[in-house]
Amino acid sequence: MKCRFTGLTDPGLIRAVNQDDYYIDPDGRFFLVADGMGGHAGGQEASQIAKEAIHGYLGKHWDSNEISSEDLLEQAINEANQAIIEDQLSHPERSDMGTTTVVVMFRQDQSWLAHIGDSRLYRLRDSKLEQITEDHTWVARAMKAGDITPEQARTHHWRHVLSQCLGRKDLPKVDVQKIDVQPGDRLLLCTDGLTEELSDDLIAERLQPSLAGEKSASLLVEAAKAKGGKDNITVVIVEIAQLS
Repeated sequence: MKCRFTGLTDPGLIRAVNQDDYYIDPDGRFFLVADGMGGHAGGQEASQIAKEAIHGYLGKHWDSNEISSEDLLEQAINEANQAIIEDQLSHPERSDMGTTTVVVMFRQDQSWLAHIGDSRLYRLRDSKLEQITEDHTWVARAMKAGDITPEQARTHHWRHVLSQCLGRKDLPKVDVQKIDVQPGDRLLLCTDGLTEELSDDLIAERLQPSLAGEKSASLLVEAAKAKGGKDNITVVIVEIAQLS
């Protein structure tokens, strides 16, 4: 898989600390975004632990013929979850910390996705933006059940309540799935600091392939700040150039 990629993170206009984190593999094999929570120090720590654990595990076992791609990604997420739990036990002041994450991986000519929480993956294809992930939140479940509308969900006072995050002993089985990519697609991994401020239409406008990836990333972050920038904002953009 040949691709071009870039990432950008910003604390936004309200938060004094940036609890987001991201990682871009220099060889374009995998990408991740994480959004920490749990107080001034805890959120930063949780997202950083997740980043280090995931990319460390993927890098260490990448060439193993004994681990399928699906298992490799699932185990990397579980490794991050356990690392955060161990840190909580060592530092009781961070016992409530946790983090979301979304990870995209290209291995053995296949594309894979895993995510926990409300950090998202979007795909832009032929100028059409599609949300690939489904948020692990109370409002997402309520929408799926038909209890609230998408319009109500955008302003619901429980919209930030997560049903899953890393750093919990009761983490359910990680949902790992194949994703369809084609040359020319743009993938956007992002935290909710972006999606809380911008509609899908506004995101699509700034993600168009006529713009360089670095320009798109900058425009997305600045647009979210112009809309209020109430949370940390992180974006990673991956443009598929060639499948093999």
